Amino acid sequence: MSKTVLPTFFHDIMTSMLGKAEGQAFLDSYDKPRTYGLRINMLKIHPDSAEEHDIKQRFGLEEIPWCEDGYYYDVETRPGKHPYHAAGLYYIQEPSAMSAVELLAPQPGETVLDLAAAPGGKTTQIAAKMAGKGLLVSNEIHPQRARILAENVERFGARNVVVTQAAPDELSARFPLAFDRIMLDAPCSGEGMFRKDPDAIAEWSPQAVELCAARQWDILKEAVAMLKPGGWLAYSTCTFNRQENEETIARLLEHYPDLKLLTEKRIWPHLHQGEGHYVALMQRDQDQANDIVADQTHLKGKRGKKRNREDHPHKMASAAYEACLDWARSDLPGLGNLLGGGMPILFGESLYWLPSSAGMQLTPQSFEGLRIPRAGLHLGEYKKGRFQPAHALAMAISSYDAALVYTLKAGSSELAAYFHGDTLTVPEHYRGWCLVTLECEGASFPIGWGKASRGQLKNHLPKGLRQQSPTH
Repeated sequence: MSKTVLPTFFHDIMTSMLGKAEGQAFLDSYDKPRTYGLRINMLKIHPDSAEEHDIKQRFGLEEIPWCEDGYYYDVETRPGKHPYHAAGLYYIQEPSAMSAVELLAPQPGETVLDLAAAPGGKTTQIAAKMAGKGLLVSNEIHPQRARILAENVERFGARNVVVTQAAPDELSARFPLAFDRIMLDAPCSGEGMFRKDPDAIAEWSPQAVELCAARQWDILKEAVAMLKPGGWLAYSTCTFNRQENEETIARLLEHYPDLKLLTEKRIWPHLHQGEGHYVALMQRDQDQANDIVADQTHLKGKRGKKRNREDHPHKMASAAYEACLDWARSDLPGLGNLLGGGMPILFGESLYWLPSSAGMQLTPQSFEGLRIPRAGLHLGEYKKGRFQPAHALAMAISSYDAALVYTLKAGSSELAAYFHGDTLTVPEHYRGWCLVTLECEGASFPIGWGKASRGQLKNHLPKGLRQQSPTH
C-alpha cells in the first residue's frame, strides 16, 4: 500500500509525535511489505527436537527477537495451509503482538486472565508458558469471536483454559482481586493494522480514537478490580497514538496509586520487523488495594439459593465422569496423567474437566448466569449412559496416551481423505476408538478420532473442521 492513502490527520498526529524526520520514516514504512509470524506450540513440540527443526526448515523460519518461540516466515510458504497447522503444532500470529505476553511472563500454576482474548494469539501464548498447570480464564464478549477463540484453544491442545463470553464488569463482580496476572489487549483504533487491513484505514478517525480511549478506560478499571495485590497487569494495543497508550496508562496510574509502572515497550514498523504494538506492564502494591474490593453479597445470596438443587447435577457429572474413566481404561489409559486440579462438570450432555489453581477453585456455581463456550477441557459426550470422546480431548493428548493409534503422512491421499471426512481402511485387528495422528520426523501428533471395526475406521472429525479440497 502507499502512505498517500492514509488519513491526513493521522499523518499530522504521527509527525507531531515523532518529529518530521522520524515521522516520515514511519510513514514510509507503509510502502513496505507487511510481516508474518508464527509461534511454535511448546505444549506439543520440544525445543531443539527433530520436529522443531523440520518446521523451521520447511517454512524458512527466522527468529523473532522478543519472543523465544516466535518466528518470521515467508508468506509464500503458507504454513497456515499445511496439515501441521491443523495438528496445532504452531499458531499464526503477527510478530509484534507476541511482545505483550513475553513481558507479562505468566508462570505454571498461577491464576491468569486474558480479558479481551479473541482470536486467541495471546491466550495460546499464555497457555504455553503455563505448561498445563494452573488456571487461565480467557474472555471474549462477542459471541462469534468467542467461538473462534474456543476453537483456537482446542486446536492448540490447551487443557487448563476456561473460555467465558462476558462483559468485563460481569467478571469483576464475580472475581475481585482474584488473578495473579491479567492480559488486556484492549480494543483500539487499529493503527497497527493499516498495512494489512484496508478496512482499518476506512474505520479510523479522531473520533474513533476518542471512543476507543474511553472504552479502554472502562475496561481497565474492571481489570484492576480483578488484580491481586502483588499481581501483574499487561495492557497492550496495536495502535500508535499516545492517547490510547501512554496517556491512558498515566491516567490509570494517577487514579490507582497502588499500581506502579514496571516497563513500557513499543514496537515500530520503521524500526522493527513487525506491524507495531504498545505494551505497558504494571504491578499492584502487595499491601494495598482495599478500596476496590467488589461487594459479593448478591452473589453469595444467589449461591445460597442454589445449594438445595446442586445434588442432582453433581451426581450426573459424577456418573458421566465415571463413564469417561471406564472408557479410558481401555482406550485412553494415559488420561489420569493429563488432568490436573479441578473437577468434572456437565453442560447438558457435554462433559468437561473444569480446571483449578491454588488460588481459584471454580465450581458450576461460579458460572451461574455466564455464557461459557468452553468450561475447561471438553472430555466428551455422555448420552444414555455411554461416553463418546470429544475432538478437544484428542487435540490435548499425545500419541503415547492412547491405546490405539493410526498415523498418517503429510501429503498422503489417506490424510486428505481423513480431513475430508471419509472412512479409512485400517488393519482388521483394529477395534474401538483410535487416535488419528499426523507423522512429523518420526513423531506423531493427534488430529482427531476414528472408531475402528472390521477393517474400517469411521471418521469422527467434526464436520466444521472437514475440508472440501485436499491439504498438502
